[in-house]
Amino acid sequence: MAGTAERAVGRGGGRRAPALGVLLRMAPVRSAGSGSRHPLVAAAMVLPCAVLLTVAFGGWDAVVTQASSVAGLLGR
Repeated sequence: MAGTAERAVGRGGGRRAPALGVLLRMAPVRSAGSGSRHPLVAAAMVLPCAVLLTVAFGGWDAVVTQASSVAGLLGR
């Protein structure tokens, strides 16, 4: 068993792919307090997931109730 682990490690030929931590550090990170998201952008992010869950679990009544509540909040 130990021989297979050594062969697998030795196969790389000295070249290694960057670790996941290195790749994550390279990505720009937006701080939490840097601003707010436009409501339409937030809706565009949430609606596909909401539709998928509604179809999967058959919760049309819950969606209608929630949509009317949100409409009431936006209309104030």
